[in-house]
Amino acid sequence: MKKRLLLFTLLLSAAAMNVVQAQANETIFRNTGIRKSGGYAALSSKFTKINGSYANMSELYGGWFINRRLMIGVEGAATTNFIPVPLANQTYPGNKMTYMYGQFGLMTEYVVASTKKVHFNVNLLTGSGFTLQYDRREFDDWDFDDWDEYDDDENANFFFVMEPGVQVEFNLLKWMRFSPGVSYRQTFNAKGNGLSDKDLSNISYNLTLKFGFF
Repeated sequence: MKKRLLLFTLLLSAAAMNVVQAQANETIFRNTGIRKSGGYAALSSKFTKINGSYANMSELYGGWFINRRLMIGVEGAATTNFIPVPLANQTYPGNKMTYMYGQFGLMTEYVVASTKKVHFNVNLLTGSGFTLQYDRREFDDWDFDDWDEYDDDENANFFFVMEPGVQVEFNLLKWMRFSPGVSYRQTFNAKGNGLSDKDLSNISYNLTLKFGFF
């Protein structure tokens, strides 16, 4: 009788422990942690308009790639071509005054079905944009010492910028991806160099190559 009572007590205790454990494991959010960690860098050529003129931007971004879904990193980009400054808006008189637009800040990218040959991602830049003017003469006549005359508070103008985008991504190799996409650049409180938010905010089309550990 004592053995049966002891056995019954042990079984009842085991059942109670299972119930307690089951209750302890019930949570709203799963804490799965970081299962896979990697990283990549992206080189992008962007095609857009600034102040109504065609603009080409070279962009570099990259960072930490978590669980094949989320990339957290930094970005920097700037225009590379001639964007004419109207005579009335020239900070300094010059034969070939051009605008330069640039941006830098936090870059996040969320990738859907990263292991598939073709998939897509959404990304977001939040950071600072800037504009300045300089005299874009023939490349073989450039003297970088002359840039000092344009380096002052009146020429450089900084403001907040956000740029959400989406890309279609093709897995070319295990370490390389091709990602054409589109984004929209929105600036806030841009006032200098004769440029407003309306002049700087526009859609961008981009061609991107990514290299790294995916």
